[in-house]
Amino acid sequence: MAGYYPPWGFYYRVEFGISKNKNDTGFQSVSGLSVEYEMEEFREGGENRFTHKLPVRTKYAELVLKRGMLTDSDVIKWCLAAFRDRDFRPTDLSIILLNEQSEPLRTWNVTQAIPKKWLVSDLNSNDNAVVVETLELMYRYFSVQ
Repeated sequence: MAGYYPPWGFYYRVEFGISKNKNDTGFQSVSGLSVEYEMEEFREGGENRFTHKLPVRTKYAELVLKRGMLTDSDVIKWCLAAFRDRDFRPTDLSIILLNEQSEPLRTWNVTQAIPKKWLVSDLNSNDNAVVVETLELMYRYFSVQ
């Protein structure tokens, strides 16, 4: 197909159902958008050359989001409520890959996410680095549009 190029992976935004704060949409990296089948092995009597592998259920990886730390973030308030108060409020979120005109190319809709881990990068007076926060989220599944 002439003129077709795969999309670049650096222009995207992340929209959380629990946040209307525009600052909460920017992340420097998103990883963990993967799904795989758990397989069950079945050994057939008299057949010693192989085992049957049957799909059982789908398994989704944990979603990992990284960004420069924000001092006012609805997403971090949501995380801290879960860690501090055990107030787990699942939320949906969307990861939207954009083209050069800021139009959506592909959207991953993540369902019922909850925080699993919040990590702040090391503070070191010898480094001239931005403080990075990492969020690990568990979720039920994602769909692709």
